[in-house]
Amino acid sequence: MLIYLDESGDLGWTFTQPYRCGGSSRHLTIASLAVSPSKRHLPKRLIKKLYNRFNWPASKEKKWSDMRSIERVWFAQKAKELMLSHPSDVSYHSITVKKENVQPHIREDPNKLYNYMICLSLLDEMACHDSVKMIPDPRSIKVESGNSLHDYLQTKLWFDAQVKTTLTTTPCDSASSRNVQFSDMLSGIVQGHFEDRKSKPWDEIGTLIKSKTLFF
Repeated sequence: MLIYLDESGDLGWTFTQPYRCGGSSRHLTIASLAVSPSKRHLPKRLIKKLYNRFNWPASKEKKWSDMRSIERVWFAQKAKELMLSHPSDVSYHSITVKKENVQPHIREDPNKLYNYMICLSLLDEMACHDSVKMIPDPRSIKVESGNSLHDYLQTKLWFDAQVKTTLTTTPCDSASSRNVQFSDMLSGIVQGHFEDRKSKPWDEIGTLIKSKTLFF
């Protein structure tokens, strides 16, 4: 199984000012696209269709934050259709933390918070497969924190989940991978729902995302 993941929000802790006006986001979301190797071309194809439909220049990555509402809803609808057409090969996962409730000692090492969130979100999915390749966006997903995220997850799989799953980790940024870009858009759907209450895309696909919350 291939798992592509990206985040939305930030890891700042300034809550005395509004978000985007000197303050930090109140939520942090990590979202993932899990797809079997035989179907990995399908999310890429959807992203290509998105670029063509809305006449985006192919030479420049389109970020969720720059998309119009109609574009976001269209993506959510097509992502829903994709999963419903291939339920055994495609799944969506997310975890959102309410940052204001994160304890001060945890804030001191946010990389460990990343590791824990990813484990809580994806361990069960990873444990269902003999082999998993994880592809995070290195610009957002932190993979080093004392022991690496990779080692942390492999240990949890073998000792806690008691499975023989082998994990490989290959970072790839969304500018170079349509499937990482797909996960960026998934994270935008979830983060927009919690952070900004802009829930039209979430209303389209939210019931199909295996979504978890932390410190709510």
